[in-house]
Amino acid sequence: MLGKKIKRLKAHRKIRMKVFGTKEKPRLSVFRSASYIYAQLIDDESGKVLLSVSDLKVKSSKAKKVERAMEVGKIIAKEAVSKKIEKVVFDRGGFVFHGRVKAVADGAREGGLKF
Repeated sequence: MLGKKIKRLKAHRKIRMKVFGTKEKPRLSVFRSASYIYAQLIDDESGKVLLSVSDLKVKSSKAKKVERAMEVGKIIAKEAVSKKIEKVVFDRGGFVFHGRVKAVADGAREGGLKF
């Protein structure tokens, strides 16, 4: 199991060399645990988190994990648009762009974010 985590962290480090968020175009970072999914909008210039959403707060907790991830994407997009943020850079966090990570991205696109 430790090998999997190290492999993901190496992939994340490689991604982070290329992806950088600013105040106008923050980084949409996704973390996927076994039970939950988290999304943050991060300004890397100042090192501050602008927005944070997780599926712990999603109302439909009986829904499938992919559906909850889609809801997280829509929520973070809605809050970002209300703060006048329309463009973001997507950071998949070393995870494969499939399943719940892809659902967050699709939900964010549906909510009005462009990346």
